[in-house]
Amino acid sequence: MSFSKESLRKVADEFKRWEETTLAKTLAKAPEIRKEFTTGSGILVKRIYTPLDIRDLGYVRDLGFPGEYPYIRGVYPTMYRGRLWTMRMYAGYGTAEETNARYKYLLKEGQTGLSVAFDLPTQLGYDPDHPLARGEVGKVGVSMPTLKDMEILFEGIPLDKVTTSMTINAPTAMLLAMYIAVAEKQGVSMDKLGGTVQNDILKEYVARGNYIYPPQPSMKLVVDVIEFCTKNMPRWNPISISGYHMREAGATAVQEVAFTLASAIAYVEACLERGLEVDSFARRLSFFFAAHNDFFEEIAKFRAARRLWARIMRERFGAKHPDSLRLRFHAQTAGSTLTAQQPQNNIVRVTIQALAAILGGAQSLHTNSYDEAYCLPTEEAVRIALRTQQIIAYESGVTNVIDPLGGSYYVEWLTNEIESQAEKYIKKIDAMGGMVKAIEQGYIQREIVESAYRYQKEVEEGKRVVVGVNKFVIEEPIQIRLLKVRPEVEKAQIERVREVRSSRDDQRAKRALKSLREAAESGENVMPTVLQAVKAYCTIGEMCDVLREVYGEYQAPTIY
Repeated sequence: MSFSKESLRKVADEFKRWEETTLAKTLAKAPEIRKEFTTGSGILVKRIYTPLDIRDLGYVRDLGFPGEYPYIRGVYPTMYRGRLWTMRMYAGYGTAEETNARYKYLLKEGQTGLSVAFDLPTQLGYDPDHPLARGEVGKVGVSMPTLKDMEILFEGIPLDKVTTSMTINAPTAMLLAMYIAVAEKQGVSMDKLGGTVQNDILKEYVARGNYIYPPQPSMKLVVDVIEFCTKNMPRWNPISISGYHMREAGATAVQEVAFTLASAIAYVEACLERGLEVDSFARRLSFFFAAHNDFFEEIAKFRAARRLWARIMRERFGAKHPDSLRLRFHAQTAGSTLTAQQPQNNIVRVTIQALAAILGGAQSLHTNSYDEAYCLPTEEAVRIALRTQQIIAYESGVTNVIDPLGGSYYVEWLTNEIESQAEKYIKKIDAMGGMVKAIEQGYIQREIVESAYRYQKEVEEGKRVVVGVNKFVIEEPIQIRLLKVRPEVEKAQIERVREVRSSRDDQRAKRALKSLREAAESGENVMPTVLQAVKAYCTIGEMCDVLREVYGEYQAPTIY
């Protein structure tokens, strides 16, 4: 997109003329509604963009073509003309039976991939009968303490015909092992399985708090999973490096890119220290981003992240294989933007966000349901959320052209700006010793907290409009059907886990837990012993307790 000096001079002359005549006359009669316009990240936006704003952009160097470096225009040559994104609705609640029924419903309605939400006890490595699990069993996801539950969860769902994403972090090894064991019972070997485990522990320390062990042993467990999958599961993504949760906690779009890629750098470095070759594992790294309301900023964010990651992998880590340079990502619309007030408005918000994700080149997408400010989604609400994706895919026409906003003066300028600001963050994190050190010092946490505070202050002062909350407010009775997790779920899960413990081969379970302890203490990869423990029907609490005793538990630092 190089422009000649002569053409730029003409544009500059015409721009000056337009400002002094046409624009000046209009502003004299009707001033603009604000002195400054900014993106959600606070980037100052001009009223119009021209070739002058991207004068240094080289088409081949900085944009290129889809499926080729630097992948800014898409990671595959045909993008959605060849294959639509995976419509992967995040779902899980109550018991394995209830969630299995929801999965079958979603698949019947046209969903093309599964995504498992686990309850808090599962995410924190506690069995349903642990005192700390009381009142939380099955509430925000499905309860999954043993292989028996995983068998029920995927009953009647052929795992060689569907890909599955599991949002699990601290106990990733245990849940992945359960999935492998269920597949084996179906006659499907692990090398045939396709899907993703989140396995991104760093963002837990800064955004969600669902960690168990200190950072160093946690990083070791992350690499254990990556190494195991690299050697045994060529179709599996062993990590989904997540900016989504940091964004939900209050990070800006720029921070989301910077902190996600800084985490990714830390994981790559940890794998290299293990002795893995970069092109052996980097091809299966995947990412997870949020899609928020600022339409053009979100599109530019996705494009900037792709180009920045491609350059990091090639220039910093010397990756050679094209797949190692591709930033493949799942997107989810922004739960934090959903309002309890006028909840049907959330359907519009989710549509805008989903469209931004698709125009930004997502490989898979979850769309939130309009009732999620109140409860886990009902069948009606989740069907509308899925239909939103299907209407975009089949009716909007946006899938006909790859990167249709590429070449827009504004989008290209904003892409450059986000990339530049994200790079500054990454350099600062590098200077601190990397992402783990930055987290231990509380730097990432403080940045996110301060961004969240600024956003909330703007809403409360009316500087940022949220329709139905601080403008266009109405008095309304809330008349939506709520999904409530049955109180009997906790009792049923306690009974099931106790039944599993009493009916299994207890000596086999004890031997498996002993082997897990020995592997953890010796520094070996724990995945093989976790797999044996899972097959012996050891519970998630028993396995995580073994690692708690070896590694200890993490206590978060005070950041202020």
